Amino acid sequence: QAKLNFANSGLLAAETNTVKLTDGTSTILKYNEAPEARRPTLRWGLRVYRKRGWSAELFHIHRQSAYPIERDRAVADIFIEHPSCLKQHAVIQHRQVTKKDGFSSSKSENKPFIIDLESTNNTHVNDEAILTSRFYELRPGDVIKFGLSNREYGLA
Repeated sequence: QAKLNFANSGLLAAETNTVKLTDGTSTILKYNEAPEARRPTLRWGLRVYRKRGWSAELFHIHRQSAYPIERDRAVADIFIEHPSCLKQHAVIQHRQVTKKDGFSSSKSENKPFIIDLESTNNTHVNDEAILTSRFYELRPGDVIKFGLSNREYGLA
C-alpha cells in the first residue's frame, strides 16, 4: 500500500506567481510583494549613468509599489541587458515603515528599498554588495549597480 505524501509541493505558489506570455509560454516570478508594500507618496526616479556622465534617461519609480529589474523583457519594469545579470535580478519595492520619535508617537512613511533576488553576481549600492533576499533601504543619491555591469543608476 502506497503512503500518501502531504508535504508542500510548491505547485500552488508556482501557479499564483506565473505570468503567461503572449507567445503561450509562462514565467514563474521569484518575488512576491511584501505585505507592507505601498505606492510611494514622493516622486522617485532612477537616472542612468553612462561612460560620458549622467544621461537624460530616467526611470520614474513612483507610479507603482514595485519595480522588477530583470533581463527578461517580458516581466521587467527596468530592463538590464548585461550577461552577468539574471533574468530576475532585483526589485525596488516601496514599503511603509513606522518611525518612532522620542515622545512615544509614531509616523508612517513610504520608503524605497531594494532586494537582490539571490543573483550570482550581486546587486551593489554605493559600491558595496548587498545581502541577497533582504531589503536594503535606499536614500537619495545612492548609486546602484547590477551584476558586473559598468552601468550605474542614481536614485533621485
